[in-house]
Amino acid sequence: MDAAPLLTDPLIPPRHVAIIMDGNGRWAKMRGLPRVAGHQRGAEAVRHAVTAAGKLGISYLTLFGFSAENWKRPAGEVHALMGLLRLYLRNEINELDNSNVRLRVVGERSKLAPDIVMLIDQAEERTRHNSGLTLLLALSYGGRQEVLQAVRSLARDAVQGQIDAEAIDEDTFAARLFTAGLPDPDLLIRTSGERRISNFLLWQCAYSEMLFIDTLWPDFAEQDLVQAVRDFMCRDRRYGEIAVG
Repeated sequence: MDAAPLLTDPLIPPRHVAIIMDGNGRWAKMRGLPRVAGHQRGAEAVRHAVTAAGKLGISYLTLFGFSAENWKRPAGEVHALMGLLRLYLRNEINELDNSNVRLRVVGERSKLAPDIVMLIDQAEERTRHNSGLTLLLALSYGGRQEVLQAVRSLARDAVQGQIDAEAIDEDTFAARLFTAGLPDPDLLIRTSGERRISNFLLWQCAYSEMLFIDTLWPDFAEQDLVQAVRDFMCRDRRYGEIAVG
């Protein structure tokens, strides 16, 4: 990856950017192509986004790759998506590792095929000491499901007397989420013009700035991320407080 900066402004980019990658199917339909063609082009857009995030100095990039609800899609499409995931984990790991990118996967791994879980484990282990961009892939992920598993985990410990229920605070709860130990997203981007977060990082995005853009994910390029960062830089984040000055 080229490490040359994309921004010359003396401003700090967001530490953590999360993206709902939407529009693959519509991109393909507009061109008279099968949906899988859109997903294939979407995989190329992932590569562009990772490269751009590294250039911009973003520390964490989370990509919503496959939702818990996506399992309900036609079997043929799910099969194709899992095939693309296998290819990504096999073919991109060298580039990620050579670029000092650390890969992490969040979501319900138990629903993924064993060989995919093995590829994920190998990729995470290989890159875990890298100190550049941290790339999080959300796979078989649902925000409500994540919250429920955290609640169940805390409830079990409380029943067994391992934790005082009255002592549970936000930090205690966040430590039981898939994203434990990671900063919350500063900026959430959704492509394709849809204006909803679709069960993505519900707890973590409580104070995230949100940006909805019309670009379909397969067309997402470096300049789209640059423009999103510039938009973020212009926002006044007060976290419920009153602006000063």
